[in-house]
Amino acid sequence: MQEDSLLHNMRHTAEHVLAEAMYHLFPGVKMAMGPATESGFYGDFDMPEGVAVSTDDLPRIEEEMQKIIAKRLPMIRKEVSPAEARAMFEGNEYKQDWINQIEERGEKVTVYWTGDEFVDLCAGPHVNYLNEIKAFKLLSVAGAYWHGDSRNKMLTRIYGTAFPSKKELTDYLTMIEEAKKRDHRKIGKELGLFTVFDEGQGFPVFLPKGMILKNLLIDYWRELHTRENYMEISTPIILNRKLWETSGHWFHYKANMYTTVIDDEDYAIKPMNCPGGLLVYKSTPRSYKELPMRMGELGIVHRHEASGALHGLMRVRCFTQDDAHIYMTEEQIPAEIKGVVRLIDEVYTKFGFKYHVELSTRPENSMGTDAEWETATNGLKQALDDLKIDYKVNEGDGAFYGPKIDFHLEDCLGRTWQCGTIQLDFQLPQRFEAEYIGADGEKHRPIMIHRVVYGSLERFIGILTEEYAGKFPVWLSPVQVKVLPVSDKSLEYAKSVVAALKEAKIRCELDDKDEKIGYKIRQAQLEKVPYMLVLGEKEAESGNISIRDRDGQQKNGVNLDEFITDVKKVNGSRSLKLWE
Repeated sequence: MQEDSLLHNMRHTAEHVLAEAMYHLFPGVKMAMGPATESGFYGDFDMPEGVAVSTDDLPRIEEEMQKIIAKRLPMIRKEVSPAEARAMFEGNEYKQDWINQIEERGEKVTVYWTGDEFVDLCAGPHVNYLNEIKAFKLLSVAGAYWHGDSRNKMLTRIYGTAFPSKKELTDYLTMIEEAKKRDHRKIGKELGLFTVFDEGQGFPVFLPKGMILKNLLIDYWRELHTRENYMEISTPIILNRKLWETSGHWFHYKANMYTTVIDDEDYAIKPMNCPGGLLVYKSTPRSYKELPMRMGELGIVHRHEASGALHGLMRVRCFTQDDAHIYMTEEQIPAEIKGVVRLIDEVYTKFGFKYHVELSTRPENSMGTDAEWETATNGLKQALDDLKIDYKVNEGDGAFYGPKIDFHLEDCLGRTWQCGTIQLDFQLPQRFEAEYIGADGEKHRPIMIHRVVYGSLERFIGILTEEYAGKFPVWLSPVQVKVLPVSDKSLEYAKSVVAALKEAKIRCELDDKDEKIGYKIRQAQLEKVPYMLVLGEKEAESGNISIRDRDGQQKNGVNLDEFITDVKKVNGSRSLKLWE
């Protein structure tokens, strides 16, 4: 933890050095803000009229930063009055804005000097001396609105990172380059998985091969949920305002909702599936004998995201959420939470992911009593403790209706992605007056679990694409086998092989283009197809096949039926390996 703090402080100081370098190189520039981040730091700048900064300027800015660091000056903290701070940053409306906010919160106003050469408004903390910044790199330039509000001026944002050693910086930059190669947007286009049209930014469109991948994930989801006694439902995409007022979303989430008017009545496109699920629960009287009741839904939801936040399949405005809601008694909480945790662990293990768990507690803007929140939070803690799962407590980051457990996947590059979540909710069953008849013949209120495994199919596909760099496991590959006739003399045999593969329900394509076999192999490799069957006159005469897998392994004179059996075995086990 201390090491993380030192790294954060070093990056925060590097941001101050960036600001000073900008003031040296671009007279008239105004520093707006610049924090340290999980992976580095950035600075937002209001550039003088007619002056722009691009990536071509980054080496020059880095050189100036190196000169500043070489002076080995100390970072000096000073507490000042709001009036003194306003005088120090006269003419900088961004700093004046920050000073007003600090004063409104009743906090101390502090500034940091680098020696006696540069001062900036900052709460800190920092390293003691500039030369403690051992290795840094400026990475990119982007635009950013002040306070993230598109009504404000567009500022120039410069991203950078810093590390305690040059080796760590080099390793990080190598990882970034690898991440660029694995970018799901790039691979998705190359493999024909998905696209986003200008006519619908934030609304991804799955192409035929992408739909195969999506449906395979859905098939797996359905198989698991049938086994775990979930009932699948489907609820409307548009429901009226009264429903969303009852759920609390109209008051707590409206800024992220799309609304419309039907027959002079307000409606909303659903950002979540749970209110519709509660209507299904309430559609008929329920008994304690039916509990726990598990309902799953692959529901399409819409949420408003700022255009600048949109990112391929990772951040969208429309997605399919693999939702489920469990209705239960208070006594059933630990067992149901454990069941969901085990299910999520099974899925993530199937895809080869490591993950860590966070428990998020009551936020400031929440519904319900202290007693309800304590019971709900303790229920989640008990389940995690019983399963001996390590977890981090994330104070104040729960949903407005209840605490939650979040699962953060770690990919092959060490990046983390929040996907699965389990949320315990006492509030919505109360607001919707959901009931069941208990063993005592009286009416009781069920408790509700909200949970997802993939999180959203779109985002999970994006993560899988980057995790595997497009080399999906055989069972997920849109095309599993590419049949490559060497010439027209083996074309008829190749067609018969394709027919046999399709009959065995193995996804395959025939490449009968008038090209040399080397070209066909390279194309199949670029398409990351698991198996290539190279069929010449020899194979046509013998009735066998020659196999080349995407890892370069070659098998000649293989019986076709044996190959089909092997592929079906890999499909059946949903293995991550090419061969069982």
